[in-house]
Order: sequence, then C-alpha cells, then structure tokens
Amino acid sequence: MKITVQSSKIVKPIYEGGSPPTTTTNAIPLSVFDKVTYDKHASGVYYFHPPSPPNTALEMGLAKAMAVYREWAGRLGTDANGNRVILLNDAGARFVEATADVALGSIAPLESSPELLSLCPSGDANKELMLVQVTRFTCVSFAVGTTTHHQVADGLGRCSFMITWGKATRGSGAIDPVPVYDRASIFAPWNPPRVEFEHRGVEFVKPRAEVGNIDTPDASDNVVTHTVHFSPEMVSKLKSQASAPGARRPVSQRTCGGASRRRVGLSIGDTQTKLKIAVNGRPRMRNPRVPEDFAGNVVLWAQPTTTVNDLLGKPLQHAAELISRAVARVDDSYFRSFIDFASSDAVEKEELVPTETLVRCPDVFVSNLKGIPTYDLDFGTGRPFLFTRSHPPWEGYVFIMPPFCSDGSMDVQVGLFNRAMDIFKECCYSLESWSDLGTLVLQDSMG
Repeated sequence: MKITVQSSKIVKPIYEGGSPPTTTTNAIPLSVFDKVTYDKHASGVYYFHPPSPPNTALEMGLAKAMAVYREWAGRLGTDANGNRVILLNDAGARFVEATADVALGSIAPLESSPELLSLCPSGDANKELMLVQVTRFTCVSFAVGTTTHHQVADGLGRCSFMITWGKATRGSGAIDPVPVYDRASIFAPWNPPRVEFEHRGVEFVKPRAEVGNIDTPDASDNVVTHTVHFSPEMVSKLKSQASAPGARRPVSQRTCGGASRRRVGLSIGDTQTKLKIAVNGRPRMRNPRVPEDFAGNVVLWAQPTTTVNDLLGKPLQHAAELISRAVARVDDSYFRSFIDFASSDAVEKEELVPTETLVRCPDVFVSNLKGIPTYDLDFGTGRPFLFTRSHPPWEGYVFIMPPFCSDGSMDVQVGLFNRAMDIFKECCYSLESWSDLGTLVLQDSMG
C-alpha cells in the first residue's frame, strides 16, 4: 500500500462571531493525573464505508470543534512559575489529506502494523497536540487517523472531542454538553494532606539511573500484534469459569478479556508477573465528583501481582479474584491519596519521576477501551465500521477494543514476541489451555 500525502496544513479554531470567548485564563495547568501519564502522542484509526463527506467539510468541522475544545488547538508550555500548562494560543491542529493506491479490502485484516502506521500523522518532533489524517482509498472508503498528545486527555476525553468534531461537521447545532476543565478545584489536595497509601514504586520511582539498568529483549525477536475475536459463547463460558461458586452475578463481560499467560516459555517458577490495569477515576471519585464531561486525564493503575507457579497451579477463579481485589483498592480514597502525594514536595525533594508506562517481560499492561463510545462518531455519512489502535507493536500490551455491536462478543488486541504469538494463537480459544496456562482475567476497570 502506498500512501500519498496531497496536502498538510494547520487548521485553527473558527469561533461563532469571529473572536475567541472572553476568558480570565490563557492556559490550563496540567493536573497531577496529566503529569503522571504518557508524555507522548497516541494514535488510532477510524474506518468508514462510503459515502464520505468532502475534506472541506471535515476541515470546517474540525475548526468549529476546536472552538469548544480549545486545548487541542494549543501547545504545551510553561507558566511564569515554570509549571507545565496547555497554552490556549489557538496555534491549531495539523490536518493531512492523503490517498491510498489500493482498495481498503485489500489490506484486511486491519492489524496494527508498520504499513498501517502511515494512516496516522507522526507525533514525533511535532508541537501540535492534535494531528489528523484523512486517507481516501480507491474503493471510496476512507480512514480518519488521529494522533493526540496523551497529557491533554485520556481515552474518554479524546473520544468526546471526536464526537464533537462529528457533530460540528454535520452542523447539528450547539455543542452539548460543553467540556469541563476545572482541574484546580476537582483535584485540589487536602489541607493537611492525607497520604493513606504508598505511591513510591507505584506511580512514582527514582530515575532509572538509580534503580539499575533494565535488560532489553533480543532485537532479533520481533514484536507482532494480533487481534483475537471472542464469540458471545466463549465470553459466557469464561465468565462462568472465572466467577466464584454461588456468586450472585458472574464476572462481568469486561472482566473476561484476553491476556493469556503470554510469556509462555519465558517465565517459570517463582518469577513474579504483574498486570498493570488502567482504572478510570470518573465513577470512583466522590468528594468532589468528577463530571462525566471532564476533558482531561483521570486514570491510575491497579497492579495485581502473583507468581507464575500460582498462576499455573490455581484455577482461573484465583486470577479473577486477584484482579478484582486490586482494582477495588483503587477507589476514591486511593485517588485522593495520590493527589495529596503528587501535590506534595516529596516528589521534588526525592527527585521522583512518573513510573514508565511501557511494561517488560514478564509483566502485562491492559487498557480496557470498552467503556469508550468510540462508535458514536458520525461525520454525517454513518458511523465507522472499525476502530483500531495504531502504534508500533509493543510487547506486553493488551487492548480490549470498544465493541461495534452489543451481541456480547469482544475483540482483544495483543502484542507479543513473535516466538510467543504462535503459541498464543493455538491456545487462546481453548478453555482448557486458558486454565492450564494460568490465564489472567481482566477486571472491569472502566467503571
């Protein structure tokens, strides 16, 4: 597949009345949650069947949406005190128009691959916080690739903007609801602080130079990505096996995702393995509550840990219980404790840095995207028929993808070393293999 870029331009907000709203601030300070997440861009691709809106309509819709979500037209910078902020300077987002020399059907299945990375603009060395690319295929299908800076918003925040872009392109009237940005009052630390949990070694660590070098995998062993589809029947059986006997309700569908003990052949005996699960704070924080329309980051991570022996020797229910307990601990008190610790002078005095998000063998990172209304995006010609993450293959990353339909099935995107992927493919549809391999069952971390 050859992608030809036809144009690349900066699109700036277009305001009703021609001028930006009168405001007392020209910057949004990054919250403690913004600062602890990835300091990098994240990409995804939406695929659409024809008919398609013209690029001029998409560009105009983007400009109107950024008049509501001004942060995506801004830039990262610092305020007078040296604190990191999002500058509301209307510098604009990048809008790329491109064509492909093939029909979309010729590149199926649409797995994350170096080839499909060309459907998204690169965020490397770019100051723009949002970059989008509209790619037209010879079959008249089209793809919209987005590359957005993670410190501006988490998955729900980014999805809210995308839905607003669709509404603005359709011309569906005033944007409702309006995004909420009040980081200062929602995430204000207690006085005096109430640090009730340990956050050193969890969200914050000493710089790597002080904790020693970390072995890197053999470069000759490539990492590959594979998407597994689990039928409603398979999900139902997994829920049944993972639920405690006599439980009033079985483990939820989102608890039954697919990260098998993927380090097959790599981890043995008493080796510890950790599952790092993204946990959405919106439904958990209560004092004060975080509005559903909050547009920034509100994510921490549950990190259940066990040994390979335990994982192999105990039933699936044991893994499910470990994960359920770990996620339950990341509650309102934990989020508030994190705010107080991250806002204290301990981080600066001890020269702590955010824990690196990339995991290393034998650990697993899980991001549950099922609670994000990805398929509500509509530019006026219908919703996408598929959404995929777009990134270089990362070993140990598992994404539970948002469902296109509500039939109870689920898709799970898994990144593994090439030598482990063949084994994973052989066992992932066998309930016996899942139990024998000590499958890790995913908690409903989005709510």
